[in-house]
Amino acid sequence: MISWTQAGRERRAAWRSATGAPEPERVVLADDTTKADAAHRLAAEGVALLWTGDFHNARQLLRAMDRRCARPRPGSGFHRQRQAQSQRARTLGMLLVPYTGDHEIPLRRAPDVRAACAEVYGPADGAAVGPLRELLGLIGAHEWRAKGVEVPALEDRIHPHFGVFSPIRGEYVDLVARTPLPDAEVAFDIGTGTGVLAAVLAKRGVRRVTATDLDPRAVDCARDNMARLGLSERVTVQRTDLFPEGRAPLVVCNPPWIPAVPMSPLDHAVYDEGSRMMHGLLRGLREHLSPGGEAWLILSDLAEHLGLRSREELLGWFHDAGLSVAGREETRPRHGRAAKSDDVLHRARAAEVTSLWRLYVRKVLL
Repeated sequence: MISWTQAGRERRAAWRSATGAPEPERVVLADDTTKADAAHRLAAEGVALLWTGDFHNARQLLRAMDRRCARPRPGSGFHRQRQAQSQRARTLGMLLVPYTGDHEIPLRRAPDVRAACAEVYGPADGAAVGPLRELLGLIGAHEWRAKGVEVPALEDRIHPHFGVFSPIRGEYVDLVARTPLPDAEVAFDIGTGTGVLAAVLAKRGVRRVTATDLDPRAVDCARDNMARLGLSERVTVQRTDLFPEGRAPLVVCNPPWIPAVPMSPLDHAVYDEGSRMMHGLLRGLREHLSPGGEAWLILSDLAEHLGLRSREELLGWFHDAGLSVAGREETRPRHGRAAKSDDVLHRARAAEVTSLWRLYVRKVLL
């Protein structure tokens, strides 16, 4: 619960945040007369502003506050960029909006967000207050979920849910779609997310795919996509940490690429603190890969260009896990940020290569 004073009375409401943002300790009211400089100063100091004015004016204020947030200069480095992103997210998350007991926004010119909120928060259960920035993300995710993302390798669409990484970077999907398949009727897709790679494997002829993810949102999303694609009988989605029971002749994984601390649920698709998932995957392959089978590790080398991991370190992890490299397919990223010279990490992004490492378990000589 959070509380604030309005018209001389103390008011209280439930705190709402799907991204796990902590509730603010101090809340003041803001409206159409609130100036951007004052709002940014208060938010940067950790004071939340509960909006009572026009909804569209709140969006304009949020954009004005964003312009006042500090930006790292190009070439300033990965860690400084992450610090700036974290501070920006905290500051912008301090502009709040109220919800009624049925997911409505009681503000002038507010859109109907009931369906978007129900998808993420579940059934409405009373008045609440939450960050405007998160609500705008929910609205965008709702529209994206309805429209879907075209995936040429599937000749169909994938429908991402809020908090689940969307397959907009299609190069890693294309790598799985074009690499010659081993003789495998069974495959595991570890950390499936939207389920896009499991769907590609099934479309390529793998008869049974088990897709796993620890995030319940991802599990729901992948199951939804398999149903939409008519693949539910061939692709089983399980909520588990890394591997399902048993072995498979093909194990596919597109793990988080950058060994850094995630700052939001969506970040877990990109950032892997201490390379936990990578180490767990590599250590588990000996027990879960069938004799003579292959593991496909899809990995960007962006971390290498940022100085967060070396190629020698990665190859050492393979060796320590008892794995050898059978081959490697690679491609250049096609996303627009790689071409933006004003991007803080432009130099690293411009050099980035995404690879599909084909790994196998070395035989133990007695």
